[in-house]
Order: sequence, then structure tokens, then C-alpha cells
Amino acid sequence: MSTVLRPLRTWALPLTATLLAACASQAPVETPVRPALSPAGMVAAIRAAGEHEKSVIAVRPLTDPGIAAWQQAADASMQAGHYGAAAATLDQALKRSPDSPDLLQDRAEVAVYQHHFALARKLAQRSWSLGPKLGPLCARNWETIAQLRLEAGDANGADTAQKWVAKCHVQGINRF
Repeated sequence: MSTVLRPLRTWALPLTATLLAACASQAPVETPVRPALSPAGMVAAIRAAGEHEKSVIAVRPLTDPGIAAWQQAADASMQAGHYGAAAATLDQALKRSPDSPDLLQDRAEVAVYQHHFALARKLAQRSWSLGPKLGPLCARNWETIAQLRLEAGDANGADTAQKWVAKCHVQGINRF
């Protein structure tokens, strides 16, 4: 009987160690910490996307002078850091012109400053759906969505939105 138990004794320690190692839990994998995006940085990226968009087509609808005055007042409030006043001013303008893509996008940017990200996404999407879908406004719409998806930790969604930013560009025809 000792000849039968000898091989079991030889393998008992390595077998036990292997089984215990298999039962041990793995160390938690640390997810990389992404730096928090500041609202000012997000809005700067959104506006830069619009400024860098140099499509052959840039649709700029005619604006009501009263609406333009409200936009200028809201812009002055934003630059002074009075985001609540800017939001109230743009909300008044939107009551008069609720389907204005420019106003909707401006209001989305103010919502980003106010950390109202769900509202900002909704406004940017509505602006895009009503807007020209080409040129600087389109680029701002999709960059807003990209920034908001980054803020939510959705890197794949942000990449998809960035691809849409590129689709806002219309290349001119080369004439030689």
C-alpha cells in the first residue's frame, strides 16, 4: 500500500498549491483615471471646431436684429462668467425663435458651463437636426456631443462623434 500512496504524496503539495492558486482572486485591474474636463475647456474645444471648419459651404441664415442683440448680450454675460444671465437671455431669444439652430447651439454651450450636460446634449442634437448639417455650426454640434460623451466616460461614443465632425466638412473642387 505504501507504493500506491507514495506517488500521491509526491503530487499532493504541487496539486494543492495549484488548486489554491486557481481559487485566489485576481488583483483588481485599475482603470486609467482620465483627467476631468473643465467646462471652459469643453466649450473652447467646441468653439475651436467651428472656427477650424473651413468648408466650401458655410450656411448662415438671416437673423432677426432683436435675436442678434440677445445673442450679443448673452455672449457678454458668458465672457463675464454670468452663465445664469446668459442662459436667461438665450432662453428669451429661444421663446421668440425656438427653431434657430444658432441659438440652440449657443444655449447648449451655456448649459455646458452650467454642468447641465443632459440639456446641452439635447440642445446640440436639436440644433443639428434643424441646422444645415454642414460647415461650422455642424462641427460645433458634433464637437459638443463628443465632449459630452468624453465627460460621461464614453470614449467610443466620443470617437463616433468626432467622425461626424469630419463629415461636416465639404471639400472644394480643385480647378487647375
